[in-house]
Amino acid sequence: MDNIFPTYAQFPMDLVSGHDWHIKDSNGKEYLDFTSGIGVCSFGYSNELIIKNVEEQVKKIWHTSNLYPSKLVDEVAGMLCPQGMLAFFCNSGTEANEAAFKLARKYTGKAKILAFNNGFHGRTFGSMSLTGNKSVQAGFSPLVPGVTFADFNDDKSLDKITDEYAAVILETIQGEGGVIIGDKSWIQKVAKTCHDKGVLLIVDEVQTGIGRTGTKFSFEHYDIHPDIITCAKALGNGLPVGAMLGKKSLASAFGPGTHGTTFGGNKLSMASAKGVLTQLTPDFLNKVTEKGKQVADIIDQTISPLPVVKKVSCMGLMIGITLEDELKVGDVIAKLQDEGLLTLSAGHNTLRLLPPLVMDINDLKAGLAKISEVLKNEVVTE
Repeated sequence: MDNIFPTYAQFPMDLVSGHDWHIKDSNGKEYLDFTSGIGVCSFGYSNELIIKNVEEQVKKIWHTSNLYPSKLVDEVAGMLCPQGMLAFFCNSGTEANEAAFKLARKYTGKAKILAFNNGFHGRTFGSMSLTGNKSVQAGFSPLVPGVTFADFNDDKSLDKITDEYAAVILETIQGEGGVIIGDKSWIQKVAKTCHDKGVLLIVDEVQTGIGRTGTKFSFEHYDIHPDIITCAKALGNGLPVGAMLGKKSLASAFGPGTHGTTFGGNKLSMASAKGVLTQLTPDFLNKVTEKGKQVADIIDQTISPLPVVKKVSCMGLMIGITLEDELKVGDVIAKLQDEGLLTLSAGHNTLRLLPPLVMDINDLKAGLAKISEVLKNEVVTE
C-alpha cells in the first residue's frame, strides 16, 4: 500500500466480495469467514433485509444534521435500549466509550475511573486510557489522568472500588485480551459493590453485544443491571455505528451542548441497524445459543485435547483457543488462510473465532475441522 499510514499489519489478500459467510479475494480465492470483520458482519454479506433497508434509505436521504429530530433514529433507539435507558448514537465503539467516560464524570462530578488489566476499550485518548494494555498505550503519554487498573476476575480488585470513583468499566468477556470470560459471581460482586458505593457501572458490549453470546447483550448472562452500556461493531453489520446507552436518570448531565457528533445517527447506518435489530429475535438468539453449544462440544472433543492447545473459552459464538507459547498464533492464522479459512488473534497467543451468527452448523463444523487439522500437525517440544 503506497498511500496510507502503515498502522495495520495486513494480510496479503484484498477481499473484494462476499456472500452469506464466504468472502472472495481479488485473485478469486474464496474463504470461509470466522472473523465477521472482527465481530461486525454477524448477519453475513448478503442479508436481504439489511440490503433492502439501506437501498431504500439511500434513495431518500443519506444524512441530516442532529439539529433535526429523526423518527428513524428514535425507532432504532427504542429497539436497542433496555427498558429505562436512552441512546446516544455515534460511529464506533471507541466513540461510545468516550461518551460513557464523559457522561460518568459529568453526572457524578468525580474524575476517577477503574478499568481492568487486559481490557480493551478503544484507541482514542480517553478510551485508550481505559485500556489495560501497555502496548496499545506505548508512545502516547501523558494519558488521560484519573484512570487506575485492577485485575479481572480477582476478588482483591473489589477493594479498589470506593466512593471516590465515578465509574467502573469492564467487558464481561475480554475479547481483545484473549477471550477471557468473566466469572459470574465476580461480575455480580463488582456490580453490587458499585451500587453500594454510588459508583456507575459501565459495561462495554462493543464486541460481546448484539447477539454474539446468544443474548442481545452479554451482561444478561450475569443477571446485572449496568448504568451505562456501550455497543458498536455488529450493530450496523458493516456500516459504521456505535451507541452509548444510559439510564434515564443520567440524562440531566447530557443536555444540549454537552456532547455531539456530526455523523452519529446517520440514516444509512440507522437503516442497517434497524435491519439487524429486527432480526435479533428470541428465536434467532436461541439458535445462536444452540450453535454455540454444538461448537463448544466439537471443540471439546477435537481441539481442546491437542498438545498445542493451552485452554479454550467459549460463550455463544465467541471463541478463544489459547495456544502454547512455542506455537505462534500468527503462524496458525497464515496456515488457515492457505486452507481457505479466515480467523483472528487475541491477547495471550489466542486464536479468536467470531463467525457470522447466521453461519449454518455444517460450515461451522467444516471450519473447526480445518482448525483441528492444522493444529494436529503442529508439535510443541518441551
